[in-house]
Formats: sequence, C-alpha cells, structure tokens
Amino acid sequence: MEFINSPAAKAAKLPFSQAVRVGDILYLSGALGNLPGRLELVPGGIEAETRQTMENIGTVLRENGLGFADIFKCTVMLADMSKWGDFNRVYLEYFAPDRLPARSAFGANGLALGAQLELECMAHMPAR
Repeated sequence: MEFINSPAAKAAKLPFSQAVRVGDILYLSGALGNLPGRLELVPGGIEAETRQTMENIGTVLRENGLGFADIFKCTVMLADMSKWGDFNRVYLEYFAPDRLPARSAFGANGLALGAQLELECMAHMPAR
C-alpha cells in the first residue's frame, strides 16, 4: 500500500490521506468543495461546491499522473437529495459521455464543514 498526500495536504494535518494506492487502484478520500489548502467551503451554493469538489479531485488525480477518464467508481453524498439535478449538471461536465463511472448516491446528514456534498472516487492507476 502507498499512502499519498501532497505537501499542502500534509501541512493541513488532516486525519486521513488524500488517497491510498492498493495495487492498480487509487482510492481517493471523500472530497468537499473547500478552497484549496483551507477548511472553508467555496461560496455560491451546490453548483459552486460541486465544481470546487471536482477541481479538488482533479488536483489529486493530476498529482498522480491521472485524469477523470481514469475514474471508474464514485460515491456521492448529498445533504439535500432535491439538489440531485444541480449536482449532476456540473458533475457531467468532467466526464466523457461514453466513460461515465459507476456511481452510488445517498442523502447524508451532517457532512464535514457543513458541506452540501461529498464525493468519493476510485481510479485505475496502472503500474508506474
């Protein structure tokens, strides 16, 4: 196993790793729509949080030589399931229409930082 944290993540001293590689799978920790390097959510509602969440995931992927096309599974946690459509509008911008990851979603109460969503992904990471 390889535990992965960028220097910025290490500096934040969070109680988890950004990602863990096991074999050829990269397990990304749940991501929020927080401003990079800060424990503060981006303002602007569910769509802004979704976009920032996706950008935060993209940063972890790029730091590991991957992109959104390498994601094969996502788990979505929404504080308000009525915002499902608003989430999807932004989420779909990050994936090719013929390469959508398998996905689960559920309503969740009390996400970290009062977030409206959290997104956890798994990506294929071939041997280096």
